[in-house]
Amino acid sequence: MVTASSPVLVFDSGVGGLSVAAEIRRRLPGLPLHYLMDSAGFPYGNKDDATLVERVLKVCAEAVAEHQPRLLVVACNTASTLALPALRAALDIPVVGVVPALKVAAAASDSGQIGLLATPATVNRPYTDNLIRDFAVGCQVRRFGSVELVQWAEDWLACGREPQSLAEHLDDWLMRPQPVSHVVLGCTHFPLLRPMLERLWPTICWVDSGEAIARRVAQLVGQQQVTEQAGKVMLSWTGDLPPAEAVRSYVASL
Repeated sequence: MVTASSPVLVFDSGVGGLSVAAEIRRRLPGLPLHYLMDSAGFPYGNKDDATLVERVLKVCAEAVAEHQPRLLVVACNTASTLALPALRAALDIPVVGVVPALKVAAAASDSGQIGLLATPATVNRPYTDNLIRDFAVGCQVRRFGSVELVQWAEDWLACGREPQSLAEHLDDWLMRPQPVSHVVLGCTHFPLLRPMLERLWPTICWVDSGEAIARRVAQLVGQQQVTEQAGKVMLSWTGDLPPAEAVRSYVASL
């Protein structure tokens, strides 16, 4: 039974989904949240599909059984592009996934030059091919799969270590053969690096799905009771090693 204390469970392999949790918190400050990090399974972006589906199903099903959330947000593009059908079949609560915001970027770009920045698993998946075919007609979509950015975002939130190779890592892809106008941040880790991305490339518009996911969560919980005061934010993780103190402080500050 859903009550005012029933949380929304937000799930990711690491800290990336906190960018989505923050957007949900801004839109629904009275909604209790439970953030789950699959620390023992991190990172997801370089694992094979079968392993990922099995892992995501196991971790999410166990968390739903234990915490009884009102809905599950899979705040991970890699997991969403692969495991959403299986999760929806296995769970009896709504499941919201994250989709790269290619439709938004395509509609906003005058030049039609769009970048998709995600994990190698996401950029190479047929699901992404279909998104580009359906929502980016007439656009030139350049893809870049980066494992490094995921780790850099983890390091930035956990210990404040700013990546020193960001410009070298991305500049050639962003600017040649001609500059992109919009970049879709197709991994929830990447919006955590947005201040640095905007400082290095101020003419590019960076697009993510956090606000859209928050709107969808608001639609789904609109008829359910939400406390008027600030809802509780809880944190859990898999494995024996707890998150860094900075990560726990960030969650507490939401």
